Parts: sequence; structure tokens; C-alpha cells
Amino acid sequence: MMSNLNESLTFRHGATVVNRFVQAPMLTNSGEDGFATQDTIDYYHARSHAGGMIVTEYMYVDENGGPALTWRRGREQLAVYDDKFVPQLTKVAAAIKHSGNKAILQLCHVGREANFRAMNGKPVYAPSAIDFPFLPYKVHAFSEEQIEKLIKEFGDATKRAIDAGFDGVEIHGANHYLLQQFFSEYSNRRTDHWGGSLEKRMNFPLAVAREVTETVKKYAPADFIVGYRISPEEIHGQNVGYTWHDSTKLVDKLTKDYDLDYLHLSMLEYDAKPGDALLMDQDGEAAAKYCDSDKPFAILFKPFLNGAKEIIVGGINSEEAAKNAATLADLVAVGRENLIDPTFAERILEGDGDEVLTKITPEQVEKTRWTRGLIDVFSSANTVMPLPGSDSLRHLHDGFGSWSEMKYPGNPEMK
Repeated sequence: MMSNLNESLTFRHGATVVNRFVQAPMLTNSGEDGFATQDTIDYYHARSHAGGMIVTEYMYVDENGGPALTWRRGREQLAVYDDKFVPQLTKVAAAIKHSGNKAILQLCHVGREANFRAMNGKPVYAPSAIDFPFLPYKVHAFSEEQIEKLIKEFGDATKRAIDAGFDGVEIHGANHYLLQQFFSEYSNRRTDHWGGSLEKRMNFPLAVAREVTETVKKYAPADFIVGYRISPEEIHGQNVGYTWHDSTKLVDKLTKDYDLDYLHLSMLEYDAKPGDALLMDQDGEAAAKYCDSDKPFAILFKPFLNGAKEIIVGGINSEEAAKNAATLADLVAVGRENLIDPTFAERILEGDGDEVLTKITPEQVEKTRWTRGLIDVFSSANTVMPLPGSDSLRHLHDGFGSWSEMKYPGNPEMK
């Protein structure tokens, strides 16, 4: 099979990556009070060769925008909402770039998913104050003033990424975090400028993209990279937030109006198609309605890229999968496999794909500089996302649990 994985790629504003591999953003649970720690820096240094471009874990742009998937201090999501975080983030950028690859900071507000705030009795915000059945805490609706402030904070966070020496930013509009919550008909019940019709539900992500790109034009080098990550659809049984028909309309405006360098499709499988999640859930009635194309999302989104490059992710855990993915999109993002073996891309590019390690071991954890938070997550007997070989890590669990074992103390923000 022919593959272009070894080829360089140049984005529309001039930045060039040396190969077609991308490290996908993955939470390291290594922050402390939002600050990157030495654990964080060592982890990214060990993965600086994992692709021509390395995308960091999501970092929250407003003090109420995180942390998510956090169960105690010192196991936190990273923050970028204040200038005080820039010195440590500068070290993260340098760790990623020391081998010559591009460092991309992912910008995020997690909205209703800010569980650590709820654990500490602080309010959690979302587009609408809905009693979500899967959350044990209350959710408050943003005021219009808060929304306007938050849009500006995405720009402020972009400036910090520039100051810290990153080569680009990725706007996180996927995985049920705030931008997706605004775009989703399920989670956005507003009737003002920020919700209601599909067009109004686009307004918040478009405003964020405008603020980010204007900041880049003002402060960044001409070849600074701006990307957007999106979940192609939000359909869970009979619960529909949006379809791929809706999201391609948003993508068309994002890439056309704001000259984005790339679109990153967040998927469980790189060749996912409409309704695949429903088929896995065995929801036959809904699947019959929404499985309306047998083409992969990677193909369906191409007519709406308007010059942006396309990244796909999901299940790329072998040389064969990487080469197959490269026939569908411009770049292929590798996630969990880079936890096990950060030399995944290097081995394939050098013709040694059969030597890729496929199971995690205690020795590999130490060699590849896992953070203490990652060890807690994957060594837990209750982990919701085990890796091959996770059982070998059980003795490393320190008893503090992980986000899959969270306990919420009673406080006014609990239901």
C-alpha cells in the first residue's frame, strides 16, 4: 500500500510539518492549581517525536472553565486563563519543540463538565441550566455578559499561547465541551442570540473563532497555525444534538470565514460513518434514520474544508491502520498508542512498524514518563478506558482513585 505518511505538509498560512503524523490531545492529569508541573514537561518531552505536530491536552481559558475529569489537587487539567501560567507553558512548548516538531496548544472551556469545581462547592456553567441526568451537580446558565467575556478570554488565551512559544492553537469544539454544548440542540435551550435555531447555535463557536483568528493576526507570526476540533455528530439513541449535516454547515463557515489551517474530526474510529455510534448502541430505530451515508466522515467533510487540511483520529494503533487513514485525510492523529509507545510514528516512518509496542507495562510507564495522574487512571481496577496490558499496572495504583471513581462530598452545588 502506498503511503504519504513520510511527506511534509504545508498549511495555508505557510507552516510546514515534516510528516503526516499528529499526536492527538490527551489529558495528562498532571496539573496543580492549573499549572503545568515537571511531570507535564517530562511527559511531553518524551513524546516530542510522536508526530510532525503535537497537540497538547485541552487547557481552560476561563477560571470557571475547568478542571474536568479531575478527582484531587495535583491531578488536574491545565489552565491558560491567566498570565501566571505562561512561564510553565513556555517550558511545555519547548519540551515539545526540542526535536523540531510543531507545538499546538488546545484551547477549551469544558462547560457543564467542570466536575472539580462542583466537588469544591463552586458553580458550574453551561449554555442552559438543564438538569442533566448523568451529572450529580447543578448546572447554571451563562448570562449574556459572561458569554461576551468568555469570547474575549479565548483571545487572551491565544495571546498567551503565542507568548509561550507555541506554533499554533486548536479550538476545542468537540467531545461535549462548551463549544459543542452551544452548538447542540440538546444542551442549548436558549432563545437569545446564542441559541434557538441552528444559525443561532452557531454564533458562539463562530464568535470564538473570530476572536482567536483576530488575535493571531495581531500578535502571531504569519505562519501561526489555527485549527478547530469537532465531533461530526451528536446522536445518542433518540437524543439528537446535531447531525453531520448540521456540523458541515458550521465547518463551512468556520473554514471559509476564518481561514482555518485545519479541521480535526474527533472520532472513536478513523473511518467512522454516520450513525456508527448508534449501531454500537444497538439502537436500530434511530440508526435506520441517521445512518444516511456509507461514506466515512473524513470524505463527507471534504467539500466543506475550503482550503483547510483535515485530521482524523480513532483506532490508529498499527501501521496498517495509519496507512489506511492516510488515504482518507491529510493528517492522521494517534492517541492511546502514543501512551504505550511514543515511537509509534518513528518506527513506521523508518520501516519498522512491526516493532511497535502494543501493550503497556510498568517498565514502559517509567521509560515514557507517564504522569502520576495517568498511572492512577489506567492502574485503577475501575478504569473506564483500559489499555492493553493495564492489568500489569494494578500494583502502581496509589489508592487515591481516579476520575472514574470520583466521590462528590455534599455541598450546595450538589443536586
